[in-house]
Amino acid sequence: MSKALRITVGLAGLLMGTVLAACSGGGAVATVNGQPISQATFDSRLEQSPLARTVLQQLVQETLIEQYAKNNNITVTDADIDARETQIKASFPAGTWDEMLRARGLTETDVRSALREQIMLDKALAKDVNITPAQVSAYFKKNHATFDKPEQVTARHILVPTLPQANMIEAKLKAGGNFAALAKQYSTDPGSKDKGGELGSFRRGQMVPAFDKYAFSAPIGQISPPIKSPFGYHIIQVESRTPGQQATLASATPQIMDTLRQQQEAPLIQPFLQGLQQKATIVVNNPQFAGLFPAQQPVASAAPAASAAASSAASPAPAATK
Repeated sequence: MSKALRITVGLAGLLMGTVLAACSGGGAVATVNGQPISQATFDSRLEQSPLARTVLQQLVQETLIEQYAKNNNITVTDADIDARETQIKASFPAGTWDEMLRARGLTETDVRSALREQIMLDKALAKDVNITPAQVSAYFKKNHATFDKPEQVTARHILVPTLPQANMIEAKLKAGGNFAALAKQYSTDPGSKDKGGELGSFRRGQMVPAFDKYAFSAPIGQISPPIKSPFGYHIIQVESRTPGQQATLASATPQIMDTLRQQQEAPLIQPFLQGLQQKATIVVNNPQFAGLFPAQQPVASAAPAASAAASSAASPAPAATK
């Protein structure tokens, strides 16, 4: 699984509770030939699904993390969130981040809320994570090639099914025609047509061979002759080319630190969350979710009052969950 896909899956999990929690409210959630499906019917069906139990567990966990952060003076700044989001976005090809969010019905606010929760958890576990310079160096030596930045091209194209049509479009462009307008009018590529033919940036091997060969050798700005591929005929214009860069230990260190942190955190997260849950008072008012949170075991103490005071100072406030 690629790093970008791992991030997407993880982010989708973080955001699931946010999205479904936002679905509550009155009125109709949809209409079918004018017949409404009420929000109440939708909510009732949702409550009966296994997914609803997962969402409730996640919302409780998020509440416990929020309470732990507040009680332990853990703060997350906008700069923290900006840095994490920038790092995640860098793992996606140009232009695909926004498309991924749209495909999942997510907003920038959803993302930042989920990242805030994740950073809180990272800071809560930081005391148990220890990454040494020697570990960073060893990881870099073993995985050096994965941090190198390959050469990239930014280009646009117009795809048509026949050679005569491609020749006509080439002539129009070389006579001063507007590339974006002609792409919207003639291109048969559904992914780039409405964007004026823009393909964003790509590496070697991401396009079919004939397209790839031209894109990585043609002069910047030149209008190509028709380039044949299994999809038809392409008229290509290379807009920019970024040389490849070989990574250094210094340039790769932030990403390596994040990877090693995640590796060390992975076995710590579930015990930490279970510990918060065991210390919390969780009242489930909906019988549909009875038994979702096992009764907490009382902690024996020779001095109940002192123990209660210490517990109050070190753990989250009780969470009442519907």
